[in-house]
Amino acid sequence: MTVAPDRPLAREITDILVTHCGLDPDAAAGAPAASLEELGMDSLALLELSAVVADRWRVKIPEQAGQLSIAGVADLVARKADPPGHTENAVEIAAPLPLVWEITNDVARWPDLFTEYATAEILDRDGDTVRFRLTMHPDENGVSWSWVSERTADRATGEVHARRVETGPFEYMRIHWRYDETPGGTRMTWTQDFAMKPDAPVDNAGMTNRINTNSTIQLAVIKEKIERAHAGGAL
Repeated sequence: MTVAPDRPLAREITDILVTHCGLDPDAAAGAPAASLEELGMDSLALLELSAVVADRWRVKIPEQAGQLSIAGVADLVARKADPPGHTENAVEIAAPLPLVWEITNDVARWPDLFTEYATAEILDRDGDTVRFRLTMHPDENGVSWSWVSERTADRATGEVHARRVETGPFEYMRIHWRYDETPGGTRMTWTQDFAMKPDAPVDNAGMTNRINTNSTIQLAVIKEKIERAHAGGAL
């Protein structure tokens, strides 16, 4: 979440500095890119700012906050107040675990399994770890998003741990796949933990909603395709 100087959070930080820390509002308005130290905020003023921010947003301001502009402090508060993203989505597939494992871990064939990927290029293999580039189909603006990921499969535990190597708008993205045998076949669970960069076009909450929506769609597609393959059909 990025907060520009004209957005409400930056104004709130300014009001706190003026009301509690003795900031000259004219000086702040005249130098929006100036650091708090350049605006005359000393250590006592920064302690007061830290106390108010901690009380209002439960966010701790670092000792180096004096080197930040008002917009920078607002950005910091926004990112800290926006908890990291976490999603968990699962599907029951009427097919044996070995088949589900084989199909879903054949990364090179993901464009046949997922509806969102145009290509999956294998870049490197090292034992059970594969590094690959995914490219999506063009979005509504004609942009084909692409990134490099890495995943390590552990057949003994029925788990896969993956991460984005090229993170793009993410600070980080970690994905955990778990496979469990069930009386009717296999339960596959995707867990994703992530955080968005400050300049990302969507915040953690927004991306959480997007991932939950898309995961539901993709899991349903994967379920249908694997069950069809299990019945003797093709993906």
